[in-house]
Amino acid sequence: MEMMRLSAEDVLKRHEKALIRKENFRDLYEEAYEFALPQRNLYDGHYDGKVGGTKKMNRVFDSTAINSTQRFANRMQSGIFPPQRKWCRLEPGSDIPADRNAEAQAALDLYNEKLFDTLKQSNFDIAIGEFLLDLSVGTAVMMVQPGDDINPINFISVPQYLVSIEEGANGQVDNVYRRIRMKGEAIQRQWPDAEIPADLQKKIDDKPTDDMELIEATVFDQKRGDYCYHLIHKESKAELVYRRMPYSPWVVSRYAKVAGEIYGRGPLITALPDIKTLNKTLELVLKNASLSISGVYTAADDGVLNPNTVKIMPGAIIPVARNGGPQGESLRPLPRAGDFNVSNIVMNDLRMNIKRILLDESLPPDNMSARSATEVVERMKELSQNLGSAFGRLINETMVPLVSKMLQVMDDRGIINLPLKVNGLEVKIAPVAPLAMAQNMDDVQNILQYAQIAQGAGPEGAMTIKIDEMMDYIAEKLGVPQKLRPTPTERAVMKQQAAQMAQMAQQQEMAMAQQPQEQ
Repeated sequence: MEMMRLSAEDVLKRHEKALIRKENFRDLYEEAYEFALPQRNLYDGHYDGKVGGTKKMNRVFDSTAINSTQRFANRMQSGIFPPQRKWCRLEPGSDIPADRNAEAQAALDLYNEKLFDTLKQSNFDIAIGEFLLDLSVGTAVMMVQPGDDINPINFISVPQYLVSIEEGANGQVDNVYRRIRMKGEAIQRQWPDAEIPADLQKKIDDKPTDDMELIEATVFDQKRGDYCYHLIHKESKAELVYRRMPYSPWVVSRYAKVAGEIYGRGPLITALPDIKTLNKTLELVLKNASLSISGVYTAADDGVLNPNTVKIMPGAIIPVARNGGPQGESLRPLPRAGDFNVSNIVMNDLRMNIKRILLDESLPPDNMSARSATEVVERMKELSQNLGSAFGRLINETMVPLVSKMLQVMDDRGIINLPLKVNGLEVKIAPVAPLAMAQNMDDVQNILQYAQIAQGAGPEGAMTIKIDEMMDYIAEKLGVPQKLRPTPTERAVMKQQAAQMAQMAQQQEMAMAQQPQEQ
């Protein structure tokens, strides 16, 4: 049963309500972007009519937050989505029979190869970097769309300023609304199926390079379980495009979320008081330094000295009526209230707090030329511990939807033919990036330690270890491809061959032992 199709006016009303709910976060997000991500800041008039070329750092005096935020995004990308590397693995879920696991894994490994071959020739590494920058504020948005023959998948990191969202059941983001400003002549090229009314087409023909405000809405159909896509011209309220889609192209991730709120709160929100205090302290220090260099003076109104023509500069001669006497000097420096050197201590503490919150600290320093494998693993383990619950949200709200949508796009384009569903039961997505592998290594170390203890207990202890199952478990934790591991059938054949060879060797030894006796 198809739900009643929403009219353009209904979609615009829902969009306005979503924008009103988003306004509750405006002050938080605007300050975070102003002081920590000024180049991505679209607030305070930087988007409305003045998109390009505006100065966005007029009130920024310290770059600690800017550098640490960039480093936070870089560490997240290298730890969870490392560029040009495999960061996840498709594995059979619990619905796949155990005796078919090896066969299913071999097939999924082929899909995994195609997935990352496709990713390597796409713009994913660029888009995910921008995505993680927005995630440091709290909410990040990305579109996964079909590309062309050269780049099969196109990733678009959309600034969250342009997007408003609505939640559905279980706190999942169902509906996404996006503001778009583009030239009228480009609408038909970007949406070939757009139906443009005659009056709007006349405006485009008259002024093809004028920008037009569009609203793009992706709304979940509760009854059919698919999505309705609307493209609406905001001024005329004309619906230009209407489509039915089996899945949403949007990936919306929140770093951390408070109950009752839709939008996320990232580490930048936590660090914002320190960032603002540091910025204001440095501003005062610079003003104090300016006073120390040029000073403030008092001038006697004696008819000789003209304060408007006095220039305080090296080698200057200032004509005055006197330089002393009972009435005092004509020009005298104004004493300052005090020295502000204590600010250095305050600023260093604030900088350390900001770096700690944004995970921009590591011991020992990570700028050494040579690093051991143990050090890298320990560094990743420390990072995963500091992330806490945010790591799980990154996997569930970012990695899993991203991979699911990429596989759907590849399936639609005929690159793969995946008959199974990526739902955790038939196919599950296992992260194998450095950050996830650091956690897996703990499990591997526990298994190896147990095996060592069991073997040390003698023959009875060795009997408590299932070698085949243990090696399969370790291989899965380390992400070893199935083609490098024997299947249960191959393993049984290998054991049978080994037993036959051992039996033949034993028979040969017995025959050789009998020959001297016969002689």
